[in-house]
Amino acid sequence: MAEQTTSSIVIDAAPADVMAVIADFPSYPAWAKGVKTVEVVEPGSGDRAAQVFFVLDVAPIKDEYTLAYTWSGDREVTWTLVEGKMLRSLDGAYTLRALPGGSTEVTYRLALDVTIPLIGMLKRRGEKILIDTALKGLKKRVESIA
Repeated sequence: MAEQTTSSIVIDAAPADVMAVIADFPSYPAWAKGVKTVEVVEPGSGDRAAQVFFVLDVAPIKDEYTLAYTWSGDREVTWTLVEGKMLRSLDGAYTLRALPGGSTEVTYRLALDVTIPLIGMLKRRGEKILIDTALKGLKKRVESIA
């Protein structure tokens, strides 16, 4: 992923518990700020979707888009944009690393491009807002049900 933004957070839960919440797309509107609608459009193996449609409304991004997911057990999930209205590309990943004591370090990488012209600094700021919001929401959700 070129020109990506990365951030990490520690969640007080095992990697499998964190990945279970990441894979539970229908619950996203309950904890992921700005996610209005989520629909699995192509099931994958087990409980891991292959393609998911989203309606997102969180500044500076308001869009409807579909992402394709690739799962690597409870270690990593990556995604790429299949189609979007405002988004031209959206590549990202959650990478999970088990820590001593049963917690998990979650690293979120994101690179996006939009059809409207944006100064690089504004694009990176948008990515940072999306990442920080997602990580905080993920931590709160996982720790509330773990």
